Amino acid sequence: MGFCDALREVSREIWEAEKTHPFVSGMGDGSLPAEKFRFYLEQDYLFLIEYAKVFALAVPKAGGLEDMAYFAQLCSDTLNGEMELHRSYCAEFGIAPAELEAARPSRTTVGYTGHLLRVAEAGPIAEIVAAVLPCQWGYAEIARHLQARGLPDEPRYRKWIGMYASREFEAYGAWLRERMERLAGGLDQQRKQGLKDIFHASSRWEHRFWEMAWRMEMGEIAAG
Repeated sequence: MGFCDALREVSREIWEAEKTHPFVSGMGDGSLPAEKFRFYLEQDYLFLIEYAKVFALAVPKAGGLEDMAYFAQLCSDTLNGEMELHRSYCAEFGIAPAELEAARPSRTTVGYTGHLLRVAEAGPIAEIVAAVLPCQWGYAEIARHLQARGLPDEPRYRKWIGMYASREFEAYGAWLRERMERLAGGLDQQRKQGLKDIFHASSRWEHRFWEMAWRMEMGEIAAG
């Protein structure tokens, strides 16, 4: 078992719960109410602004030039790829980019991004990779799961699934997993346990984010 397999096993129940969460299932079969998807888009847009900062903080800590360049690319693709998709979605709802950026983040959004930024500011690169991996890896896994079950008729949900199930997006998670394996190879058990704890915390925040979007909840969701 590789180290990433061990990480995945630590949070297996959470990851399986994400796949069957009513928000995710609703995208998959097209039954998700549009107002819930709109709420998710607004919160995820605000999340991505902070998420890009995490990749930017990773650049000087990455080590070699090749890894620095890749984290810089992840930052750019988040800002110019994922966020552009959100802007195009929101335009369909009549939401201008300025309105998106002026939206108020939920406490869950603040909590999740705060967790990621604290790790990125204080920790070395292995900790940063462990923190972002549940998002990059998990979104691809969820999207492929939905794709395998058959795409919905709702075009906005089909587009979401198509983006995150794409080979291009999956490649980000694959690169981070390969990087995680290399970084973990020389670490002692205490450091490895710390990485598992960070990965598990991010996985819990991922599930909370779906729950927040489903409930359109601006308040904090209790830890589970």
